[in-house]
Amino acid sequence: MQFDKLIDNFDKEHLLHPYTSPLMPLPALKVTSATGCCLVLSDGTALIDGTSSWWCALHGYNVPELNAALAAQLSRMAHVMFGGLTHEAAVALGKTLLGMVPKGLQRIFFVDSGSVAVEAALKMVLQYQLAQGSSEKCEIASIAGGYHGDTWNAMSVCDPVAGMHRLFKPLLPIRYFAPAPRCSFDDPWDEQDFAPMQELLQRRRHSLAAVIVEPVLQGAGGMRFYHPQYLRCLSEQCRTYGIKLIVDEIATGFGRIGRLFACEYAGICPDIMCIGKGLSGGYLPLAAVVTSEEIAQVLGHYAPQALMHGPTFMANPLACAVSNASCRLLLASPWQERVSHIEAQLKSLLYPLCSVPQVAHVRVLGAVGVVETYRPVKMREAMERLVSMGVWIRPLGRLLYVMPPFVISSAQLQQLCEAIAVVVQDPELFA
Repeated sequence: MQFDKLIDNFDKEHLLHPYTSPLMPLPALKVTSATGCCLVLSDGTALIDGTSSWWCALHGYNVPELNAALAAQLSRMAHVMFGGLTHEAAVALGKTLLGMVPKGLQRIFFVDSGSVAVEAALKMVLQYQLAQGSSEKCEIASIAGGYHGDTWNAMSVCDPVAGMHRLFKPLLPIRYFAPAPRCSFDDPWDEQDFAPMQELLQRRRHSLAAVIVEPVLQGAGGMRFYHPQYLRCLSEQCRTYGIKLIVDEIATGFGRIGRLFACEYAGICPDIMCIGKGLSGGYLPLAAVVTSEEIAQVLGHYAPQALMHGPTFMANPLACAVSNASCRLLLASPWQERVSHIEAQLKSLLYPLCSVPQVAHVRVLGAVGVVETYRPVKMREAMERLVSMGVWIRPLGRLLYVMPPFVISSAQLQQLCEAIAVVVQDPELFA
């Protein structure tokens, strides 16, 4: 395999890719097909996908049930506006989702990406507070180390110091941040871990409209797992102070860390939940904001008596049809057993890497395995090495992580973990 020949020249010269330089971009390898857990490159090389295409391809690729759902919907209609119209695909998906999310959530607002879901959720809580006559409650709080998307208000609630959007900090709306939780998922709970957030909520109780957090797993901001008791405390204190709680389950939803939704670990029902990524099984862009009947009722009694948000492709019939098929396929599958098996194998193969000098920490929960190193990897060199070993793993700074499709085989998962082991044991691959 010749690595450079997998790069399309037109793509390199004219197409801009995310999180890389326009002038000296990281390699973008040309994929010609994908089936099961493998991506097939232009030279025929098959790579085991360790990232589920940024965590959304729960069932792998070219899934017969999802293909059939998409084809059936396409034969009827590809798209129709959701303003003043509806369709069976949206209705069916809504019914399926209400059987999956916490019981206190009864209203669904479909959007076309996770970032837009966060935008809509923030607008929802601010409009809610206005409707309640609490115009002074217009601030948003979060925790450091978080990531909630790339659009404007979504960036504002990402980590303001170490996050990937810190460049824009002086231009963004002012938000309030408590330190990231320190108690990891398996640690004994230390009540002092919540003290900084408790102090923030108490101090700004009259001005905070909402708190937004990623439950249990902070994703792109650092792949950290924290204790569910933090969420319980947060939920309780938000209720005490009349502050709405938004949980961003875009990365954690649909079984990724061992429960259908991460907030189940804490036994809480938030006021608003943002979902996406795994919703469509990786087939089409779709996300949603799921909220309570109480919030919907308040919004409906306040001029302009509408949620002033409406993406052109919201509730796209193709996306809704394939998402409903994906959710039903997930529920009908032994997904808990699969995720448990992935978790056990990740622990057995990755935990021994704690003894490698380059490795600072190893952590695993559900179908997520993370090896954190002391120094960032050299991206191009590491990617070339990983591809030469037949795997697709995209490092994130000092993190080598896997979030594979739930249908991955033991042999494929072993190959992913062995490739990570090779990389972390080679000091030449680190900056």
